[in-house]
Amino acid sequence: MSFITELKRRRTFGIVSHPDAGKTTLTEKLLLFGGAIQIAGAVKSSKIKKHATSDFMEIERQRGISVATSVMAFPYRDLQINILDTPGHKDFAEDTFRTLTAVDSVIVVIDVAKGVEEQTEKLVEVCRMRHTPVIVFINKLDREGKDAFDLLDEVETKLKLKVTPLSWPIGMGKSFQGVYSLYEKKFIHFRPHGKQDTEEVVEIADIKDQLLDSLVGEKPHHQLLEDIHTVESVYPKFNREDYLSGKVSPVFYGSAVNNFGVRELLDCFVEIAPEPLPRETEERIVEPEEEKLSGFIFKIHANMDPKHRDRIAFFRICSGIFKRNTNYFHVRLNRQFKFSNPTSFMAAKKEVVDEAYPGDVVGLFDTGNFKIGDSLTEGELLHFKGIPRFSPEIFRYVNNADPAKFKQFAKGLDQLMDEGVAQMFIKEDNQRKIIGVVGALQFDVIQYRMEHEYSAACSYEPVNLHKACWVECTDQKKLDEFITRRKKDLARDKDGKLIFLAESAWTLKLVQENFPEIKFHMSSEF
Repeated sequence: MSFITELKRRRTFGIVSHPDAGKTTLTEKLLLFGGAIQIAGAVKSSKIKKHATSDFMEIERQRGISVATSVMAFPYRDLQINILDTPGHKDFAEDTFRTLTAVDSVIVVIDVAKGVEEQTEKLVEVCRMRHTPVIVFINKLDREGKDAFDLLDEVETKLKLKVTPLSWPIGMGKSFQGVYSLYEKKFIHFRPHGKQDTEEVVEIADIKDQLLDSLVGEKPHHQLLEDIHTVESVYPKFNREDYLSGKVSPVFYGSAVNNFGVRELLDCFVEIAPEPLPRETEERIVEPEEEKLSGFIFKIHANMDPKHRDRIAFFRICSGIFKRNTNYFHVRLNRQFKFSNPTSFMAAKKEVVDEAYPGDVVGLFDTGNFKIGDSLTEGELLHFKGIPRFSPEIFRYVNNADPAKFKQFAKGLDQLMDEGVAQMFIKEDNQRKIIGVVGALQFDVIQYRMEHEYSAACSYEPVNLHKACWVECTDQKKLDEFITRRKKDLARDKDGKLIFLAESAWTLKLVQENFPEIKFHMSSEF
């Protein structure tokens, strides 16, 4: 196949939601329809030893939540689908925010009973800022929940998305009978006691067809006619251009755990979703059709295979063809690198790839050369924009709980910090290590992974800090004076940059007034 043909086959999207809305289950069912897996893992089931394919870290299996972004690729209807399943929990939001820079569109999953929740609002706000095309999937229709019209109002007011329903539910919970696809003019009959992956699809040329009476009953059929009339009167007719520009969001209804409405979502998605989109860099706009390779690292994961202690950098290709055993230019390090075993993903399963195209995410084995946001090109100096860094909000001292395991402790901390979900600061006066995170659950994950992946034990102590600020000053004399006077509040980050640890907002303000020549940055990327 030609380069342009391969490029046009790619669909790269993320699935985002609040925890427990059924995001990972939906991912599983999409993989099932794509033939990527034969049987879905039972998420959070203690009775069944299988687990969600996309939840590959041990702590995820135990807690039943996703704490790391998973990448899964599979073919469907002659297209190459790349799914990025993201953590829903707010303590892992920065991982999700970064992942949203690597996708071309998004599916937002909403629980029919809970409606729009806080975390969903934050994630959709990021999509809106970037004009990312959004499809909404309202899940768990086999349970009692909010009225379909009320939910659409909630999506419009809370998420500030203009919606247009492309499927409509008939009943809910115990009275749920199925959904009518406005996109394909089909009725999909829900049979809760049938096999998990069976659904009866009935072609309906005319929604007034009496056949629907015999399938769902006269009263539900009459209600459906009324609802569809309202939908067509109130909501705009679906227009793909409006969807691609982020002006309108199609809405689907279904039940992922029952495999219901998922195929309709996927079939519509592959028809309307965007091909790989242009990407903005500080220098220029990069078009996917360009011949020369370019792309960026949006995630680093240590120990995807604990037996081999490997670190993998997730590389999103933005233009050109990525080829195995070819030299590429690392912009930040100003060096050439060659990759002998780049991999494609199926959650924790990896396969070596010879070629990859724009839209694809490739795993690059890393010995410490990559940081989040790094660019690879064929020589051009490009810096991709919009990859967020986060200033930590919660801090704790971290101690080695087993002095005999010093090497494992140091290596574990070093590698986990490279993933970008936590930051480590070493105090200048006593060399004590402080870890800063955005969400408190990160501390549990670090502790768990240190023990199970590095055989090291760590313990925490509270430390009273408000902010960690990166220090910048062109006047060396003033900087030396600042270092001498505030030594007890200074630390170095992993790269040796100077950090001021402010105990309170008042302390920070006071220091800024006393040292006007010094700039205090909330992020290391200044």
